[in-house]
Amino acid sequence: MLISFDKILSIADKGGFAIPAFNVYNMETVMGVINAAEELRAPVILQCYSRLMTNDEGYYLSPIVLAAAARASVPVCFHLDHGAGELPVMRAIRFGATGIMIDASTEPIDKNIAITSKIVELCGHNGIQVEGELGHIGSTNDETMSESTETADAVRFADETGVRALAIAVGTAHGHYKKAPKLDIERIGEIHTALPEVSLVLHGGSGIPDEQIRAAIAAGIRKINFGTDVCYSFLDKVFETSRSIVAVDLFMRDAISSVKAFAEEKIKLLGADGRGV
Repeated sequence: MLISFDKILSIADKGGFAIPAFNVYNMETVMGVINAAEELRAPVILQCYSRLMTNDEGYYLSPIVLAAAARASVPVCFHLDHGAGELPVMRAIRFGATGIMIDASTEPIDKNIAITSKIVELCGHNGIQVEGELGHIGSTNDETMSESTETADAVRFADETGVRALAIAVGTAHGHYKKAPKLDIERIGEIHTALPEVSLVLHGGSGIPDEQIRAAIAAGIRKINFGTDVCYSFLDKVFETSRSIVAVDLFMRDAISSVKAFAEEKIKLLGADGRGV
């Protein structure tokens, strides 16, 4: 069932676990995640990167996500990830997204607040709540990790923007880690205590050691993003599949199963299994 960003986060807030948010790119990655969610009775977020909404992919992918959500017997939210401005936000809303992220984290805090507030107001007219980002969560290719988000800044940002969820910088990055990151669990706990009504989000979830994921959830993280490892789970199996299989639907069966297995692993890790009943 397709539900709002607010409702799916509320399930996690009440249950003390984290919603797994999987970036999807095609029908097969959608099928893999939904099959895992159905089997484990888990609420999930299917999200698309901003660039997909500014290219043709979002036009074709969105109906697939919506059809999967409509057919699912577990809660599913369709979310825009790292919205890069009004254009992808407006397209995501038009294409049926029930959650929006706006990422102005590379801007100074005052400008970030101004940009995010405008998107919160725009989305509010459509009954959609918003995820913001404070403290830039960079790439694993960056020379150094960003400093952790300051608690006082997080409180100010949330109060002045009205975001429903907040992605914070606590030692993660986007991409494939060269070495395991060390999360600032204490800072997560501080911000969660200061902002109990705002769901905290961990970006760059691919490759974080399981014990740190569990500690982050115990400290207050309620949504964790997985993008890079969704791609690896799909592509690794595609590269292994025999070229003698010519029918594309048959060729993709093992890739779908591989994405499903990956999604199941993360659903269990986050404590989301059995929560979508």
